[in-house]
Amino acid sequence: MSGSTLVELDDAREAILSASRPLAGESVALGNGALGRVLGEDVTATHPVPAFDNSAMDGFAVRAPDLSGAGPASPVTLRLVGESRAGHPASAVLEEGEAIAISTGAMLPRGADAVLRVEQTRPRDEESVQALSAPELGRDVRRVGEDLLPGQTVLRAGTRIGPAELGVLASLGRSLIRCVRRPRVSVLVTGDELLGLHEAPRAGAIRDTSSYSISALAQCGGAEVKWTGRAADDEAATREAVERALDSVDVAVVCGGVSVGSHDHVRPSLGALGVRERFWGLALKPGSPAWFGWRDETLVFGLPGNPVSAMVTFVLLVGPALRVMLGQRGEAERGEAIMSSDYAKPPGRAHAVRCRLEQRREGLYAAPTGPQGSHVLSSMLGADALAVIASDSTGVSAGERVPIEHLREWTRA
Repeated sequence: MSGSTLVELDDAREAILSASRPLAGESVALGNGALGRVLGEDVTATHPVPAFDNSAMDGFAVRAPDLSGAGPASPVTLRLVGESRAGHPASAVLEEGEAIAISTGAMLPRGADAVLRVEQTRPRDEESVQALSAPELGRDVRRVGEDLLPGQTVLRAGTRIGPAELGVLASLGRSLIRCVRRPRVSVLVTGDELLGLHEAPRAGAIRDTSSYSISALAQCGGAEVKWTGRAADDEAATREAVERALDSVDVAVVCGGVSVGSHDHVRPSLGALGVRERFWGLALKPGSPAWFGWRDETLVFGLPGNPVSAMVTFVLLVGPALRVMLGQRGEAERGEAIMSSDYAKPPGRAHAVRCRLEQRREGLYAAPTGPQGSHVLSSMLGADALAVIASDSTGVSAGERVPIEHLREWTRA
């Protein structure tokens, strides 16, 4: 894996996007797992919301012309002829000189054209009320269709369903919604040095973190993790685990074992199992020994074993594939920020710098989260974005603008 054979990040992502395809849709019950799913259809309003004129305030439904000139010094007395409560409309039709008590959200009675707020009245007796102001026509009335009109496209395919989307869908009476099927993902981590959470410590061993962080990234990206496994640095064990990882998934992610060491068995295992290699070796730090290929409809990613490298390459490489599978644009949310400090690097590989973002008067600033070694997992804590410094660059100076990729989508389950 020499420097001349390393694939540039943009070229790698273009290859991944060209191999990615949207998944089919499925019906999902609105109250049973729709949160966080991605819409597989445009949603159009079939009826107006609200479906009737209603009151925005507690008060009295009135006819605005009846109260012309009303004020504290010249109150107008109206006859009370009923009440309209939320869910219980008044049956009376409002006539000249009459008022109907009304609650917030209650249907506006026939004949009414404004609402007189309760604080703008003075009770006279149980059968009448005094108006102390003259509301204009339509005052405090929520009109039919003011929120949504029939035929209006409310939500587009590719939208991730959040709390607001759930509420709007419920307002339209949608009990079932068409969503894109979640990509099925497997995560395999390799290495003799890895320990499970409940294994006793031993010399030279470290805890397996990628099983947790990479699986969590997949879920944040909208995928369903179908299987997680770990394999030792053994040729037969690796091949058996890789074969298991490839079974019935849309995306297989293998962490570790993709380099050129004598104990790295992932690439030979992938080749023996019929996985076609598209590229190996990325002009990126962290993440140089990244691998990508496919078998039939399954995309296969070989990510580095270092925990930060695995997380960064998942975001930059696997992320675009998941977005396309979910019917979204493959490109990440990008922008620019002002580097808060000098950052030096040798040319030859792009650097993905974990940064915290801070909005200042001069603009958005990016500050590295601390030491940027590929083994420093704590560098991901509090990271809001990756500042991507180009491979041919020798670094950036404080105050210089740099391209960033936001990490917001990777922090929501």
